[in-house]
Amino acid sequence: MGFNVSLCKFLNSKFKLPVHPFNNQQSGKTYAEWQYEKGDDTIAFFRPFVSVDEMFARKTVLDLGCGAAGKTLFYASQGVEKIYGVEILNKYHAEADSLAIKMNLDHLFEFVCADATDLPFKDNSIDTVIMNDSFEHIPDPEKALKEALRVLKPKGRVYINFPPYYHPFGAHLSDAIGIPWVHMLFSDDILINVYRDAVIGLPDGQERLDFRISKDQSGKEYFSYINKLTIRRAKKIVKNLELTPIYRHEEPLRPFLKIFANIPFLKEMFVKMVVYVFEK
Repeated sequence: MGFNVSLCKFLNSKFKLPVHPFNNQQSGKTYAEWQYEKGDDTIAFFRPFVSVDEMFARKTVLDLGCGAAGKTLFYASQGVEKIYGVEILNKYHAEADSLAIKMNLDHLFEFVCADATDLPFKDNSIDTVIMNDSFEHIPDPEKALKEALRVLKPKGRVYINFPPYYHPFGAHLSDAIGIPWVHMLFSDDILINVYRDAVIGLPDGQERLDFRISKDQSGKEYFSYINKLTIRRAKKIVKNLELTPIYRHEEPLRPFLKIFANIPFLKEMFVKMVVYVFEK
């Protein structure tokens, strides 16, 4: 493993890190503020199919996997009746509430610390559920989708977008490892070693490690932050739940790479975002 770890570190030194919220400390912005500024980008993949008003105006909205809820508050600014930001990590609660007050949106917003697979909401109580870049993080995405449909009102909609696992940065390590497709080149064991060495000296290094890495019952470390969701697996989940999307799209990495994104055995590597919309 030693040689491969060294090789990965060497290659990583040759790549510039992509823009990542974990590395925005010099901007002076909080994670929530960074999310708010990117809020419009999080719904860009739905716009060919639906308007912003259709998604949010006068709606009761649930944002699953909201993080520090900056994007949730952006949605709140689009005319919602009420919006709930659901996040399993309660550490973001204070930051979310602080931004809500700063943006004068606290009367519309509520942070809810909960598991996406066990939501504290009544059946048929939500108009819009959005899962932006969160479906790939939930340990049981099928159960989470089923739960989202449970709380949805009749004719309500679930909006999902996620980067497939074999996306160039689908390993979600690009705050410290900038090699595209690195998870196809090196094993998880090697990547855990490289990632640990890359972040351990940072002020929030231990927090990043705790966020990304856990141990299984045997004590073996693994990346717990992602579920390695592929396009193929997502299709299987939809089939298992006997769902028919009213909209589905696979966005290629770049327009000129569209031909590769349409080839079955290559698309997992050349699709930037998978988009689903379901209506109850």
